[in-house]
Amino acid sequence: MQDDYLSASTFLSTLLAHYDPFNAQEEQDLKEIQRRLQSGEDLWTRKNRSAHLTASCWIVSPDRTHVLMGYHRLYDAWSWLGGHADGNHDLLSVALQEAREESGLTDIRPVTTDLFSVEILCVNGHEKHGEYVPSHLHLNLTYLLEADPEKPLRVKEDEQSDLAWFPFRDAPGASSEAWFRDRIYAKLNAKLEREVFHVPQS
Repeated sequence: MQDDYLSASTFLSTLLAHYDPFNAQEEQDLKEIQRRLQSGEDLWTRKNRSAHLTASCWIVSPDRTHVLMGYHRLYDAWSWLGGHADGNHDLLSVALQEAREESGLTDIRPVTTDLFSVEILCVNGHEKHGEYVPSHLHLNLTYLLEADPEKPLRVKEDEQSDLAWFPFRDAPGASSEAWFRDRIYAKLNAKLEREVFHVPQS
């Protein structure tokens, strides 16, 4: 088990070492995630109460005109999909599994297997299943996925109250969480514009 952890952490460290940060947020968060990986602490499970690895996804339509978001019960806001690694060392598979579970869609595909985004997310203390979860950090890796907006959606009712496809440029503004809207979702769209629509980074 320890060998598996070390191997996975070494692989992730190598992956991150070759990742090109998009902006100052990614540059600084990348350094901190790398530092924590090198410290030897277990970041792969929620046993680490202060910080652990998660995987999120920005799900776009095949023509890149729409983005899928869910209305998250805990945060009371429209947000991306994703979840905890919980011991799974393949974070792309975590993103895909969470996307399928939270949307009901079965045919969700990576646009690319490359890492799309890196960020550290702050989670305030909250109640979950009758137990208090202390404030902690999500060391998050994001993948760009695609799915067909014509396929039926199924809400994962213990986590969400709704699912919807938003026009690409409207998706960030759908979120009522200012930091996510301005720092994360706007960044994901800016990266998508640069890499798909070839709009130069300002």
